[in-house]
Amino acid sequence: MGIGVSIFLIAVGAILRFAVEVTTRGFDIHMVGDILMIVGVVGALFSLIFWSTWGGWGERSGDNVVIERERPRTTYVERERPA
Repeated sequence: MGIGVSIFLIAVGAILRFAVEVTTRGFDIHMVGDILMIVGVVGALFSLIFWSTWGGWGERSGDNVVIERERPRTTYVERERPA
């Protein structure tokens, strides 16, 4: 879940919690809003945590400079054909 989806869930949950005034039997729309807001906040926190730890290509040094890794090279040796 990305930041955009998390913000969307928080917005929809806030609308259901604070802007909708409906009373139903057996279904609490305000609780659904609370759950959506909680899921959105947790998703945003996880997105931020994993966004900062995602290494991408290369490694990070202490001053946040990307250091390119050397890729392993494959060497092929062609042999001469016997006569």
